[in-house]
Amino acid sequence: MFTNEQIAGFSELEFALYNYIISNEEKVVYMRVRDLAQETHVSTTSILRFCKKIGCDGFSEFKVKLKLHLEKNNNDDHTIINPKSAVNEFLQRTLTHDFEDNIQHIASVIAKANNVIFIGAGSSGILAEYGSRYFSGFKKFALYIKDPFLPIHGNYLKDSITIVLSVSGESPTTLSQVNQFKQEGSKIVSITNHSDCSLAKISDYNLSYYITTEYIGDSNLTTQIPVVYLLESLAKATYQQTQDTN
Repeated sequence: MFTNEQIAGFSELEFALYNYIISNEEKVVYMRVRDLAQETHVSTTSILRFCKKIGCDGFSEFKVKLKLHLEKNNNDDHTIINPKSAVNEFLQRTLTHDFEDNIQHIASVIAKANNVIFIGAGSSGILAEYGSRYFSGFKKFALYIKDPFLPIHGNYLKDSITIVLSVSGESPTTLSQVNQFKQEGSKIVSITNHSDCSLAKISDYNLSYYITTEYIGDSNLTTQIPVVYLLESLAKATYQQTQDTN
C-alpha cells in the first residue's frame, strides 16, 4: 500500500496519519475525510495533501486502493499449496532425462573450478549457505557471501563458479551482485523457479524447477524443496566426477 520511498518522505504529521491508518485499516475504508481528520487531529486539507503524496487524486481514491489492498491480503491467506502436491509438481515437470543430463554437465564445469561461491537473499540466502556447507562436505572448497555489498576483485574469482539462488530471478540486489561477479570473470550457475527471468538469461547455466508460486501478503513462500534436491544432486555429481578424473 505504501512504498518505502513514500514513507521516507513523510513529515511528522504524515507519519501520524500513516500510523493511524495502518492500525485501523478496516475502519478507515468506511470513514469520511472529516471523520479521519477528527480522529487524527489534523485538517482535511492535510489529509488530501497526504493522499496526493502517495499517488491518489483524493480521499475517495485512497479508500478504494486501501480496500483493494485489504482484499488482496485476505485472498492471499487461502493460496497455500499442500507440500506433497508441490513436490509431485516438481517431479512431473522437471525430472526428465534431459534435466538430469543438464545437472551432470553443470557438475562437470563445477568440478574443474578452483572454488565455488554461493549467493542469495532471504530464504534463498539460507539455502545458499546450506549449499556452500554441503559442497564443502564433498571436498569442494565453497563459501557463501552474505553481504551483497562486499568488495569483490577479479583475483578472488579466478577459475571460480558462482551459484546463485533466487525464486523470482528478478531481485535487483542479486542481479547487481551477479553482474559484478560475471564482469570479474566468474562463471554463473543460477537456480530459479523459471527460465524466462532476468537472472536465468544472464547466467552461463541455469536450472529451473517450475513450481507454482505461493504468497501470503508480500512474503514469497514458494517451496524450496526442489532447491535442496538440486543443490545436493549437483554436489554429489561434482564429487563423483572429481573422483573419476582423479
